[in-house]
Amino acid sequence: GGMSRQSNYDRALTVFSPEGRLYQVEYAFKAVKQSGFTSIGVRGKDTVVFVTQKKVPDKLVDPTSVTRIFKITKHVGMLATGLMTDSKHLATKARQEAAEFQFQYGYEIPVDSLARILADQAQVYTQHARMRPLAVETMLIGIDEEKGPMLYKLDPAGYF
Repeated sequence: GGMSRQSNYDRALTVFSPEGRLYQVEYAFKAVKQSGFTSIGVRGKDTVVFVTQKKVPDKLVDPTSVTRIFKITKHVGMLATGLMTDSKHLATKARQEAAEFQFQYGYEIPVDSLARILADQAQVYTQHARMRPLAVETMLIGIDEEKGPMLYKLDPAGYF
């Protein structure tokens, strides 16, 4: 019936549904919307900043352990809104990529390069059925030596 047809599309990730959308990616967007956080990023001439709400799930949780803001390098910060486990995973991944870049090229990764790498990986997640897209919407900020303040937004489908 109607139900089984729907789920067939979901398992074969690279199959577009008749409505022309890729199902799992939509779930990731939904998860981000449902987390109920508002995050804003603002870039000025010589400043870049992001802010988000802090919601502590319950009294037993140490409020200092609940964060959506991660320091990736000395000059790059990441704000991840969405599932906490996905946010932490992405922060770890971003730090690894930054460290590899630093090791390979001898200087800190530029914000736009990191944004591109993370977006490319999000694309790969979307194309392999074994991996579910991370339910995180991410902002990367940093000060680039040549380009000044930079602000990037990445979404679960791998656009930035």
